[in-house]
Amino acid sequence: MTVFDAVLLGLLQALGEFLPISSSAHLVLLPYFRGMEYQGLAFDVILHAATLLAVLLYFAKDWFVLVKEGLTNPSSKDGRMLWYLAAATVPAGLAGLLFKDWAEHAFRNPLMMAACLMVFACVLWWADRKGGHNDGRQITFKTLMLIGCAQALAIMPGVSRSGITITAALLLGLSRSASARISFLLSAPIIAGAAAVEIGHLSAADFTAPLIWGFVSAFLGALVVIGCLMKYIKTHSFDVFVYYRLALGLVIIGFYFWK
Repeated sequence: MTVFDAVLLGLLQALGEFLPISSSAHLVLLPYFRGMEYQGLAFDVILHAATLLAVLLYFAKDWFVLVKEGLTNPSSKDGRMLWYLAAATVPAGLAGLLFKDWAEHAFRNPLMMAACLMVFACVLWWADRKGGHNDGRQITFKTLMLIGCAQALAIMPGVSRSGITITAALLLGLSRSASARISFLLSAPIIAGAAAVEIGHLSAADFTAPLIWGFVSAFLGALVVIGCLMKYIKTHSFDVFVYYRLALGLVIIGFYFWK
Protein backbone atom coordinates (compact mmCIF):
# COMPACT_ATOMS: atom_id res chain seq x y z
CA MET A 1 0.00 0.00 0.00
CA THR A 2 1.28 3.45 -0.90
CA VAL A 3 1.06 6.50 1.34
CA PHE A 4 -1.43 8.02 -1.11
CA ASP A 5 -3.70 4.98 -0.82
CA ALA A 6 -3.44 5.07 2.98
CA VAL A 7 -4.32 8.79 3.14
CA LEU A 8 -7.26 8.22 0.80
CA LEU A 9 -8.50 5.35 2.97
CA GLY A 10 -8.09 7.54 6.05
CA LEU A 11 -10.20 10.30 4.53
CA LEU A 12 -12.83 7.77 3.47
CA GLN A 13 -12.90 6.47 7.03
CA ALA A 14 -13.37 9.99 8.38
CA LEU A 15 -16.25 10.63 6.01
CA GLY A 16 -17.88 7.25 6.39
CA GLU A 17 -17.61 6.83 10.15
CA PHE A 18 -19.72 9.85 10.98
CA LEU A 19 -21.70 10.44 7.81
CA PRO A 20 -24.42 7.79 7.39
CA ILE A 21 -22.81 6.26 4.29
CA SER A 22 -20.88 3.27 5.77
CA SER A 23 -17.15 3.59 6.33
CA SER A 24 -16.59 -0.17 6.26
CA ALA A 25 -18.19 -0.45 2.82
CA HIS A 26 -15.96 2.32 1.45
CA LEU A 27 -12.82 0.80 2.97
CA VAL A 28 -13.66 -2.45 1.17
CA LEU A 29 -14.85 -0.86 -2.08
CA LEU A 30 -11.82 1.34 -2.76
CA PRO A 31 -9.46 -1.64 -3.05
CA TYR A 32 -12.16 -3.50 -5.00
CA PHE A 33 -12.61 -0.73 -7.58
CA ARG A 34 -8.86 -0.11 -7.89
CA GLY A 35 -7.92 -3.77 -8.09
CA MET A 36 -5.89 -3.55 -4.85
CA GLU A 37 -5.58 -6.25 -2.23
CA TYR A 38 -7.85 -5.57 0.74
CA GLN A 39 -5.76 -3.87 3.43
CA GLY A 40 -7.08 -6.08 6.22
CA LEU A 41 -9.29 -5.60 9.24
CA ALA A 42 -6.37 -4.51 11.45
CA PHE A 43 -5.67 -1.51 9.21
CA ASP A 44 -9.38 -0.66 9.27
CA VAL A 45 -9.36 -0.75 13.07
CA ILE A 46 -6.35 1.58 13.23
CA LEU A 47 -8.33 4.06 11.13
CA HIS A 48 -11.28 3.59 13.46
CA ALA A 49 -8.97 4.36 16.38
CA ALA A 50 -8.12 7.66 14.71
CA THR A 51 -11.80 8.57 14.44
CA LEU A 52 -12.27 7.49 18.06
CA LEU A 53 -9.62 9.99 19.12
CA ALA A 54 -11.38 12.65 17.07
CA VAL A 55 -14.81 12.04 18.60
CA LEU A 56 -13.32 12.01 22.11
CA LEU A 57 -11.59 15.32 21.44
CA TYR A 58 -14.61 16.97 19.80
CA PHE A 59 -16.92 15.93 22.65
CA ALA A 60 -14.25 16.26 25.34
CA LYS A 61 -16.46 18.45 27.54
CA ASP A 62 -19.34 15.99 27.31
CA TRP A 63 -17.11 13.01 28.08
CA PHE A 64 -15.49 14.80 31.01
CA VAL A 65 -18.91 15.41 32.59
CA LEU A 66 -20.19 11.91 31.82
CA VAL A 67 -17.13 10.14 33.22
CA LYS A 68 -16.90 12.41 36.27
CA GLU A 69 -20.58 11.98 37.13
CA GLY A 70 -20.58 8.30 36.25
CA LEU A 71 -17.78 7.58 38.70
CA THR A 72 -18.66 9.99 41.48
CA ASN A 73 -22.44 10.38 41.24
CA PRO A 74 -23.86 7.48 39.17
CA SER A 75 -27.44 8.26 40.19
CA SER A 76 -27.37 11.68 38.51
CA LYS A 77 -28.66 12.20 34.96
CA ASP A 78 -25.18 12.38 33.45
CA GLY A 79 -23.93 9.59 35.68
CA ARG A 80 -26.68 7.27 34.49
CA MET A 81 -25.98 8.28 30.91
CA LEU A 82 -22.41 6.97 31.07
CA TRP A 83 -23.56 3.53 32.22
CA TYR A 84 -26.44 3.53 29.73
CA LEU A 85 -23.90 4.09 26.95
CA ALA A 86 -21.73 1.28 28.28
CA ALA A 87 -24.66 -1.13 28.40
CA ALA A 88 -25.87 -0.11 24.94
CA THR A 89 -22.46 -1.05 23.55
CA VAL A 90 -22.83 -4.71 24.57
CA PRO A 91 -25.01 -5.87 21.61
CA ALA A 92 -22.56 -4.55 19.01
CA GLY A 93 -19.63 -5.97 20.98
CA LEU A 94 -21.22 -9.41 21.02
CA ALA A 95 -21.98 -9.18 17.31
CA GLY A 96 -18.34 -8.34 16.63
CA LEU A 97 -17.10 -11.32 18.65
CA LEU A 98 -19.58 -13.78 17.15
CA PHE A 99 -19.47 -12.68 13.53
CA LYS A 100 -15.94 -11.31 13.07
CA ASP A 101 -14.98 -13.99 10.54
CA TRP A 102 -18.16 -13.43 8.56
CA ALA A 103 -17.48 -9.72 8.59
CA GLU A 104 -14.09 -10.28 6.99
CA HIS A 105 -15.34 -12.67 4.31
CA ALA A 106 -19.01 -13.44 3.65
CA PHE A 107 -20.32 -9.98 4.54
CA ARG A 108 -17.88 -8.31 2.12
CA ASN A 109 -19.65 -9.52 -1.01
CA PRO A 110 -20.16 -6.43 -3.25
CA LEU A 111 -23.79 -7.29 -3.98
CA MET A 112 -24.54 -7.67 -0.27
CA MET A 113 -22.93 -4.28 0.40
CA ALA A 114 -24.98 -2.71 -2.39
CA ALA A 115 -28.17 -4.20 -0.97
CA CYS A 116 -27.39 -2.96 2.54
CA LEU A 117 -26.52 0.52 1.28
CA MET A 118 -29.77 0.84 -0.62
CA VAL A 119 -32.18 -0.87 1.77
CA PHE A 120 -31.00 1.01 4.84
CA ALA A 121 -30.90 4.25 2.85
CA CYS A 122 -34.65 3.88 2.36
CA VAL A 123 -35.12 3.17 6.08
CA LEU A 124 -33.12 6.31 6.92
CA TRP A 125 -35.27 8.36 4.53
CA TRP A 126 -38.42 7.10 6.27
CA ALA A 127 -36.99 7.64 9.76
CA ASP A 128 -35.90 11.18 8.90
CA ARG A 129 -39.50 12.06 8.13
CA LYS A 130 -40.78 10.35 11.24
CA GLY A 131 -38.16 11.79 13.62
CA GLY A 132 -39.35 13.70 16.66
CA HIS A 133 -38.19 16.66 18.71
CA ASN A 134 -36.65 14.98 21.75
CA ASP A 135 -33.36 16.80 22.35
CA GLY A 136 -31.83 13.79 24.10
CA ARG A 137 -31.60 15.38 27.53
CA GLN A 138 -34.13 12.93 28.97
CA ILE A 139 -33.16 9.81 27.05
CA THR A 140 -34.12 6.55 28.76
CA PHE A 141 -32.22 3.31 29.24
CA LYS A 142 -34.70 1.48 27.00
CA THR A 143 -34.19 3.99 24.19
CA LEU A 144 -30.41 3.75 24.34
CA MET A 145 -30.51 -0.06 24.46
CA LEU A 146 -32.70 -0.17 21.36
CA ILE A 147 -30.24 2.12 19.57
CA GLY A 148 -27.41 -0.11 20.79
CA CYS A 149 -29.14 -3.21 19.41
CA ALA A 150 -29.53 -1.45 16.07
CA GLN A 151 -25.81 -0.64 16.14
CA ALA A 152 -25.07 -4.38 16.11
CA LEU A 153 -26.37 -4.53 12.52
CA ALA A 154 -23.39 -2.42 11.45
CA ILE A 155 -21.28 -5.59 11.45
CA MET A 156 -22.48 -5.85 7.85
CA PRO A 157 -20.58 -3.45 5.52
CA GLY A 158 -23.05 -1.15 3.85
CA VAL A 159 -25.38 -0.79 6.84
CA SER A 160 -23.32 2.08 8.36
CA ARG A 161 -22.87 2.30 12.13
CA SER A 162 -23.70 5.99 12.23
CA GLY A 163 -26.50 5.50 9.72
CA ILE A 164 -28.27 2.73 11.64
CA THR A 165 -27.88 4.41 15.05
CA ILE A 166 -29.15 7.74 13.69
CA THR A 167 -32.03 5.91 12.00
CA ALA A 168 -32.97 4.11 15.22
CA ALA A 169 -32.75 7.32 17.25
CA LEU A 170 -34.98 9.16 14.78
CA LEU A 171 -37.55 6.35 14.87
CA LEU A 172 -37.52 6.56 18.67
CA GLY A 173 -38.45 10.24 18.55
CA LEU A 174 -35.09 12.02 18.88
CA SER A 175 -34.34 15.12 16.83
CA ARG A 176 -31.70 15.08 14.08
CA SER A 177 -29.11 16.85 16.23
CA ALA A 178 -29.79 14.63 19.24
CA SER A 179 -29.67 11.51 17.05
CA ALA A 180 -26.28 12.48 15.63
CA ARG A 181 -24.88 13.34 19.08
CA ILE A 182 -26.02 10.01 20.54
CA SER A 183 -24.58 8.21 17.53
CA PHE A 184 -21.21 9.90 18.05
CA LEU A 185 -21.14 9.21 21.79
CA LEU A 186 -22.18 5.60 21.28
CA SER A 187 -19.41 5.10 18.74
CA ALA A 188 -16.64 5.64 21.29
CA PRO A 189 -16.97 2.48 23.43
CA ILE A 190 -17.43 0.07 20.51
CA ILE A 191 -14.55 1.54 18.49
CA ALA A 192 -12.34 1.53 21.58
CA GLY A 193 -13.10 -2.13 22.23
CA ALA A 194 -12.43 -3.19 18.64
CA ALA A 195 -9.23 -1.15 18.49
CA ALA A 196 -7.95 -2.61 21.76
CA VAL A 197 -8.43 -6.16 20.47
CA GLU A 198 -6.73 -5.57 17.12
CA ILE A 199 -3.92 -3.31 18.31
CA GLY A 200 -2.87 -6.08 20.67
CA HIS A 201 -2.17 -8.25 17.63
CA LEU A 202 0.08 -5.71 15.92
CA SER A 203 3.85 -5.68 16.06
CA ALA A 204 6.26 -2.78 15.65
CA ALA A 205 6.79 -3.82 12.03
CA ASP A 206 3.11 -3.16 11.28
CA PHE A 207 3.46 0.54 12.03
CA THR A 208 4.58 1.55 8.57
CA ALA A 209 4.48 5.01 6.98
CA PRO A 210 1.18 4.26 5.15
CA LEU A 211 -0.48 3.19 8.41
CA ILE A 212 0.72 6.30 10.24
CA TRP A 213 -0.40 8.64 7.46
CA GLY A 214 -3.71 6.83 7.25
CA PHE A 215 -4.21 7.40 10.98
CA VAL A 216 -3.35 11.11 10.70
CA SER A 217 -5.66 11.71 7.72
CA ALA A 218 -8.53 9.85 9.41
CA PHE A 219 -8.09 11.83 12.64
CA LEU A 220 -7.93 15.29 11.04
CA GLY A 221 -10.66 14.46 8.54
CA ALA A 222 -12.96 13.21 11.30
CA LEU A 223 -12.65 16.45 13.28
CA VAL A 224 -13.77 18.41 10.22
CA VAL A 225 -16.58 16.00 9.34
CA ILE A 226 -18.09 15.93 12.85
CA GLY A 227 -18.19 19.73 13.06
CA CYS A 228 -19.63 20.12 9.57
CA LEU A 229 -22.30 17.46 10.06
CA MET A 230 -23.50 18.90 13.38
CA LYS A 231 -23.96 22.27 11.69
CA TYR A 232 -25.48 20.83 8.51
CA ILE A 233 -28.29 18.85 10.12
CA LYS A 234 -29.54 21.88 12.04
CA THR A 235 -31.11 23.15 8.83
CA HIS A 236 -31.01 20.17 6.44
CA SER A 237 -32.43 16.66 6.21
CA PHE A 238 -30.43 13.46 5.61
CA ASP A 239 -31.71 13.23 2.03
CA VAL A 240 -28.35 13.92 0.40
CA PHE A 241 -26.88 10.87 2.14
CA VAL A 242 -29.87 8.74 1.15
CA TYR A 243 -29.42 9.67 -2.52
CA TYR A 244 -25.68 9.05 -2.33
CA ARG A 245 -26.19 5.57 -0.87
CA LEU A 246 -28.73 4.67 -3.52
CA ALA A 247 -26.45 5.89 -6.29
CA LEU A 248 -23.43 4.09 -4.85
CA GLY A 249 -25.43 0.87 -4.57
CA LEU A 250 -26.36 1.09 -8.25
CA VAL A 251 -22.73 1.79 -9.21
CA ILE A 252 -21.55 -1.25 -7.26
CA ILE A 253 -24.12 -3.48 -8.93
CA GLY A 254 -23.22 -2.12 -12.37
CA PHE A 255 -19.49 -2.49 -11.77
CA TYR A 256 -19.94 -6.03 -10.43
CA PHE A 257 -21.72 -7.30 -13.54
CA TRP A 258 -19.67 -5.19 -15.98
CA LYS A 259 -16.41 -6.47 -14.51
